[in-house]
Amino acid sequence: MGSIAHRSLLEPKSLRVALKMLRDEGPLVPMAGCTDLYVSLNFGTLGAVRFLNLWALDALRPIEMRNGHLSIGALATYTEIIRAPLVRRRLPMLVAAAREIGGPQIQNRGTLGGNVANASPAGDTLPVLAAADATVVLASVNGERRIPVTAFYAGYRKSVMRADELIAAIEVPAIRGRQWFRKVGTRAAQSISKVVMAAVAPGGDSPRIAFGSVAPTVVRVPSTEAALGTGASIAEAQQILLEEIAPIDDVRSTAEYRRRVAANLLARFWNDRHRR
Repeated sequence: MGSIAHRSLLEPKSLRVALKMLRDEGPLVPMAGCTDLYVSLNFGTLGAVRFLNLWALDALRPIEMRNGHLSIGALATYTEIIRAPLVRRRLPMLVAAAREIGGPQIQNRGTLGGNVANASPAGDTLPVLAAADATVVLASVNGERRIPVTAFYAGYRKSVMRADELIAAIEVPAIRGRQWFRKVGTRAAQSISKVVMAAVAPGGDSPRIAFGSVAPTVVRVPSTEAALGTGASIAEAQQILLEEIAPIDDVRSTAEYRRRVAANLLARFWNDRHRR
């Protein structure tokens, strides 16, 4: 287990103070629920030594409507997402994803912003956000900027977020059509995804489809979307999908298994899209 003796923690009392600390006292690692940080600490792989505790910043928690978009604060926990009427009504596939992230302890502490910031290709909420055309709201002392989730990741566990920025919220536009989510792991919840998929099937338009655990980052599959939208058979779309993803062998699964599961999930989604 990693030692905490040489580590330091700053505890800002407001978002404004937190952003100033990031600018003036960095580098700092933001932390909140710590569900990922403690894993690294326990394995002795946590290299960072200076942290910024965001847990008390209620300004980062609201789940509300803003300018016609669903806005989910970065510190909204999975439990809060599961219980929020706005999310259940407007983004039920995110509720489905949140239900499969760990057990009640993890759901009570883990946050949406943490899942996004962690940048793992296996993050269960990330395909949902990609398929929903969500936007990441980044805050700094200089103001806010908005980055589409599909442009937020620059590589494996890398993002375009600067060291002086925090994720303030995730914004999701209105979604028309059936929403769909599936996670394949060793067991339901409390396991890391082998393959995770989210999709939206708006009537008459091309679907929006995103996968996790099949590439260095969460990915949309635009060629597969276009093929299905123009009437290709599911078999044809599956072949196109296999050219758009790049899974690997690792301790959880094999590349071949992931390819097969991704193709099967695509077929299941397409067959389910008109079901009630």
